[in-house]
Amino acid sequence: MLLFNLWKYHRSSGSVVTGDTLIDIGSGPAIHQLLSACESFKEIIASDYTYRNHQELEKWLKNEPGAFDWTPVVKYVCELEGNRYRDWKKQIVLKCDVHKSNPMDPVILPPADCLVSSLCLEGACKDLTTYRIALKNISSLLKPGGHLVLSGVLGCSFYMVGPKRFSSLVLGEEFLREALSDTGFIIQEFEVLIRDDNTDDSCDFSGKFFILARKEEAI
Repeated sequence: MLLFNLWKYHRSSGSVVTGDTLIDIGSGPAIHQLLSACESFKEIIASDYTYRNHQELEKWLKNEPGAFDWTPVVKYVCELEGNRYRDWKKQIVLKCDVHKSNPMDPVILPPADCLVSSLCLEGACKDLTTYRIALKNISSLLKPGGHLVLSGVLGCSFYMVGPKRFSSLVLGEEFLREALSDTGFIIQEFEVLIRDDNTDDSCDFSGKFFILARKEEAI
């Protein structure tokens, strides 16, 4: 999943997806999804619901002891980028709740040029109706003509983190296409990588998806 996403982020960043501000919805404790964006955006805003993930992101940004070492991932992205990776010009970590009409409440942000979200909404939403509402909520953060980069897994009902089992909303390609269209997006790229290994029982997904979509109208 990681290498697939890194390659797709690299292909999208710097081509049609550029601008001043990028917002990552549901960053978790990770930064891999933002590395290729450093060349294309002046400001990158990471966000997550949990305080613990905020702490991990802040540790990495401040280069504090105990921060996760992303060096192998950064090196891989540097190879893809032709060794042109640079530090973030400006970085912010904010609280985010996709169930609010303004997910960054109480902070009010100017509309962004790009939204990135990976494996977030399917974990935060209990059903497809809630997913549609959350998609509309995050789209309010994006300016008309801006891009949404959405990635995740298809057909996944659960995943394991160590011994703990977490539920996931099962997504299908047809639903995603319909939900994005109804929210005012034009899909420019929809790639699916079918799972070819069923030996890993930590997750029951059937495939990985990567979507690049352009917001055509104010919602």
